[in-house]
This record gives sequence, C-alpha cells and structure tokens, in this order.
Amino acid sequence: MATLTFPKTLLEAVTYFSDNTRCVEYLTKTFWPNGVICKCGSQRVTLLKTRQLWQCKDCRKQFSIKVNTVFENSALPLTKWLPAVWLLTNAKNGISSCELSRSLGISQHSTWFMLHRIREALRNGSLAKLSGTVESDESWVGGKEANRHISQRGGKRQGRKDDKTLVHGLLERGGEVRAQVVENQKMRTLIPIIHANVEAGATLYTDALQSYKNLRTMYSHDFVDHGFEYVRGDVHTNTIENYWSLVKRMLKGTYIHTEPFHLDRYLDEQGFRYNTRKGNDQSRFELAISQVVGKRLTYKELTGASAE
Repeated sequence: MATLTFPKTLLEAVTYFSDNTRCVEYLTKTFWPNGVICKCGSQRVTLLKTRQLWQCKDCRKQFSIKVNTVFENSALPLTKWLPAVWLLTNAKNGISSCELSRSLGISQHSTWFMLHRIREALRNGSLAKLSGTVESDESWVGGKEANRHISQRGGKRQGRKDDKTLVHGLLERGGEVRAQVVENQKMRTLIPIIHANVEAGATLYTDALQSYKNLRTMYSHDFVDHGFEYVRGDVHTNTIENYWSLVKRMLKGTYIHTEPFHLDRYLDEQGFRYNTRKGNDQSRFELAISQVVGKRLTYKELTGASAE
C-alpha cells in the first residue's frame, strides 16, 4: 500500500480514507496512542486482520474499532463515515442528508441518522466557564409568516411564540459560543444557565430584557435597549447576533425544515464550527474524531421512541 500524506483537503481526505484498513489504523492511533485496550481494561489483545477485529486474551471477547463510539452498531463502513465527518465539520453552512446521500451512495434515511450521530460527537460538554467579556442573547428560530400557505396565515398562529422555537446563547468575545433551546425567557430559566457557564466577575452584556436585571450581583453587567440604541461604546450584543445570523443561514439555506426536538443538535453543529474557526479543515476533522469516543446515539433516542 502506497504511503499517503495525511489529508488537508476534501479530495485528499476521500482518497486517504478510501481504504478500510487505513481507516482502522488511523482511528487506532487516535483512540489508543499507547496501545489497544479492551473494555475490560486489558491490553492483552490480538488483531484478527482478516476481520479487522481484536480478540481479548483475558475476557475472550471480540471488539471492533467502532465499539464505544458514535459509529457503534453501524453497518456503514468507515470509508463512508470518515469522509462524512470531514464534510460536516468543514461545510460552513452544513450539508443536507440528501446531498450527502448522493455523494456517498447510501440512502437518505441512513445519511440523516449518520449526520445526527456525528452531531452528537460535536457536542461540547466543556466544564470550563466563559470569562472576560461575554454576551448573552436570545433569538427565535422558525419559518416566516410569509412562507405559510395563505389559509394558515394570521390569527393566533401569527405570534412568535406559536410559530418559532426560542434559543439562548452565550458568547465570549474572541472565544467560544454556547447555545441551546430554552423553554422561555423568564429569569428562572436564563439565570441558572448563565451562572453555570459564565465565570463570576466577568463582564456581561445583554439587551434590556427584565430577566437579566439581577445579574449585577455576580457580574459587571450592562445592557443596551434596542428600542433606541444598538451600541454604546463596548456595550452591545452584536457579536452573538452575528452568530445567530450564521445559525439561521444554515437552517434556512441548507436544512430548510428542522423539528424543535432536534434543534439542539444543529446548534451543536454550528457551535463546533464557530469555536474552531481559527483552525483549518484538518484540525477540525481531528478534533471531531477525538470526540466520537464514549458517545452513543441510538435511533430510538434520536426519534424519541425510547420515551414512549
């Protein structure tokens, strides 16, 4: 097998990961830099080369490179999975399941499930708190009234709360963003999120929403009233509002229609790309692959069937 330089472009990635053995070798070095370890903790394992499986000499069980990752129990080969990870992490506005289905030659249904499993890997989960100057803002995500059928316009459905999903975000200037779906804009909903994600003593800028009025007890808080101003010196929420525009461009331009039930995963996807904006395609891919371990998303969990 010819030696290939690790890919830096999409074309190189497709070529590099076109061989399943090379995919397994790459993931093995990523997951187990100090040697393959069985789930029982033993390093006494033997590779069954013909099947690309390891046999543990202690617990006698066999396992593949997909075990304990978002790839687990997937019949799709790694030659499909790894290019899909590359595409999703590096497409500025995301990639639809229909487009990826055509590119990989698999069904749209399988690709939709695949993309959501990759988004599960992109979920941040960092315990480090945001610091410095942080902006907090909410936004409504959903279709426009003008796009409704004329028979469905107006009436009680015309208001934002009936038509759209509320999302809240925190953005550290020069740093990362964290966003999630929230139930409402009330103080009891937003304040715990801020306390959990922003370091005490940080400078916090918001709009004039009354739910933020008690933040000065823990933060250096100031706000802008969008009724008559948008910027007052350094006091503004323009940075996170620009981020919302990226989210909405992704949702409206690529994914078109997203259920509120799945919206958190799309926020994780765009948040990952924003937080790695200073890197390159290769570094984003490597970071995403390093996060696939220890995460599972079953079809029942994804569709909500497990809750029934």
